[in-house]
Amino acid sequence: MTGLLSSLQQQVDADHAALLIIDIQNDFCAEKGFLSVKRGYDVSSCAEVARNIARLAEVARERGMPVIWIRSVYDFKYLAEPHRVKRVEEGCCMEGSWGADFFAIAPQGDDEVVTKHHFSGFFGTDLDQRLKSLGTRTLIVTGVATNVCVDSTLREGFFRGYHIVVAEDCVSSNSKAGHDGTLATVRNNIGIVASSAEIASCLQ
Repeated sequence: MTGLLSSLQQQVDADHAALLIIDIQNDFCAEKGFLSVKRGYDVSSCAEVARNIARLAEVARERGMPVIWIRSVYDFKYLAEPHRVKRVEEGCCMEGSWGADFFAIAPQGDDEVVTKHHFSGFFGTDLDQRLKSLGTRTLIVTGVATNVCVDSTLREGFFRGYHIVVAEDCVSSNSKAGHDGTLATVRNNIGIVASSAEIASCLQ
């Protein structure tokens, strides 16, 4: 078939790709954030991930590619009962709090921000409409946690017809098994896993 975007070079073309930055927020990534303090999660990888995302985002902006930040707000008033049950206690990424603020890096210039109240960046948001209005065909996915919000967003994106490219050094998780499992699923069933350097090279 002609017209298929089968290679990394074809998929990450700035004319039809968008960079998604998912949940790079203090409560998920900072040593004094909710997951580190309350859950004892190891968030030590997040600083490097943020630096890698910053470099990739700069290349994307230079090429005119949309950069879209997806952030969580998890006040219980926004969550369904099963989600509240699993969270156990309220306090993570509360609206207007330091914990909900972006970690280490932040939107710049024409970057867009989408606020979500569930794991998927598509659920209950206008992300799909924004992407379609931009003519987006490929999602370059970055952020945390690989096996939770990143996974949920990329799967729904795939179901909605977007090509999926995961920047391997721009995602992380407290769970190595979960992280590795998501990357394996993407490689085998969903899209492409590549380094940020490989993606940047294609863009340049």
